[in-house]
Amino acid sequence: MDAFAALADPVRRSLLDEMAAGPARVVDLAAGRPISRPAVSKHLKVLTDAGLVKATDRGRERHYSLTVAGLTPVQAFFERLVLGGTPVATHALDALATEVRRTARDRRTSPTSRQETA
Repeated sequence: MDAFAALADPVRRSLLDEMAAGPARVVDLAAGRPISRPAVSKHLKVLTDAGLVKATDRGRERHYSLTVAGLTPVQAFFERLVLGGTPVATHALDALATEVRRTARDRRTSPTSRQETA
């Protein structure tokens, strides 16, 4: 399963939100939810298969934590939507071009720049 399909379920999104604060056990993640521990475990398996969560065994307990790298495809998708496919927003490039022209003009008219070239 890919990250997008895994994120489609509100229960899985809430589990990720909780794990963003730090690793948690299944029993902790199931507490306060209207679903059973086995159901939470199934959701965690989907998240693990999607690369969004990793499990670490600590003695007899298994702790689940968010894998930020698994969100890279989702982040890249939203960046393409927001930025229109360019890595830098167009208005930022326009502002940079304006600043370059202003700086070049100031250097041509500055008395110190004439002394430096003489």
